[in-house]
Amino acid sequence: MISIRNDSTDPRFNLALEEYALKYLDPNEEYVILWQNEPSIIVGRNQNTVEEINAEYVKKNKINVVRRLSGGGAVYHDWGNLNFTFIVKSGRNLVSNYKKFTEPVIKALNRLGVQAEFSGRNDITIDDKKFSGNAQYYYKDRLLHHGTLLYDSELSVLQDALNVKTDKFSSKGIKSVRSRVTNIASYLENVVPVQEFKDILVSYILEDSGSTSNEYELTDRDKKKIHETMEERYAAWEWNYGRSPNFNMKKSKRYAGGLLDIRLNVHNGLIQECKLYGDFLSKKDVTDLIDLIKESKYDEDTIRQQLQDFDLNDYLGSIALDEFIDCLFY
Repeated sequence: MISIRNDSTDPRFNLALEEYALKYLDPNEEYVILWQNEPSIIVGRNQNTVEEINAEYVKKNKINVVRRLSGGGAVYHDWGNLNFTFIVKSGRNLVSNYKKFTEPVIKALNRLGVQAEFSGRNDITIDDKKFSGNAQYYYKDRLLHHGTLLYDSELSVLQDALNVKTDKFSSKGIKSVRSRVTNIASYLENVVPVQEFKDILVSYILEDSGSTSNEYELTDRDKKKIHETMEERYAAWEWNYGRSPNFNMKKSKRYAGGLLDIRLNVHNGLIQECKLYGDFLSKKDVTDLIDLIKESKYDEDTIRQQLQDFDLNDYLGSIALDEFIDCLFY
């Protein structure tokens, strides 16, 4: 097994690196990558992004939101979280065999005195508390398995960033299941910085695989291709938000100018239908306003730009643009 050195903390680059290694590196080799992201929410391939995140909290705290290739639920990454990736040849014995890929991690933690165990469908737990969720993606005869490791994460931020009022949305996206979580560091007798823990873990994994010193360093050519993949997919609104399953949204809030009730139908990230209700004092029929935002991206910057020079007073009374945006997205 070969360890790929990666010091990036940009989630868009790191997910592009996984895809690149899966599709373009030597198919006869097996790889492991240990990596970190700056504060980010990583949503599953089949999830409705807006249904999984606390949009107001995410914006305020400048948390990245990126969709990954694999399925499963949304997860929060920060500086106290470590991620691991295995890329191997796929065989029947590996199809959805999450336990096999979590074993090296569990063994390494056991050597550090942490009694971790595989649990449920795809988790690793300590004292029945989850600290690792895992997912997989297949490409031709290759398998990508990756998972999170909550080492010393801010668990309160994790809860806040993923705290969504699900009654406002109705979609066919796969909903995340929230679990009791914990940090690995809480169970270590000798707590070390996360970077040191990363080095220890990768050395144990390589040792367990029979390879102790194999490391691959990305070339300039590799990085160029990874950046291309990043821009085409992981940095694109169309992938991170637009690819969300179709959904209906209902939001209502009361402002000084009256009650505003918005109903939307969103298809491929585009607003297909919109209805506005409320007791605001309008002078004109809201149809003109609705027609302006129909077929637009369900995206704050897009809608704000379209309405910047539009006289909302005629349609929503004294409800301001910022308040309309607030109701629409937060």
